[in-house]
Amino acid sequence: MSEELSKAYELKEEYRKWFSRAKEIGTNEISVVKEELKLFYESLKSSGIPEMVNLIGTFQNWQTEILNSFVYNYSNGFLEGINNSTKVLKRNAYGFRSFERFRAKILLSHQHKGIGLHIG
Repeated sequence: MSEELSKAYELKEEYRKWFSRAKEIGTNEISVVKEELKLFYESLKSSGIPEMVNLIGTFQNWQTEILNSFVYNYSNGFLEGINNSTKVLKRNAYGFRSFERFRAKILLSHQHKGIGLHIG
């Protein structure tokens, strides 16, 4: 295994450990989680791997959202599932000429999955 690949694997494991720890203590001590994330940035920077250094920018752009995911116990997974099944219907419904029929098909499909019309 190359040295760069080995270092990338170590960084992945370091991230996994940080993530697990953040899930355990995030709600109570978000400032500790944030400091440990900054330490992870330093590990990425010192690796010298260009892709890992670029990853720091992505993490910093989404840092607020990442940290909030540990504080608030919300997920958009449910809505992502609805979006995905709607996209599958769209692919399978190629050729529908009426938007109203397509809309009705989507609503009917989701209603029979126990979602209902009033999601919020």
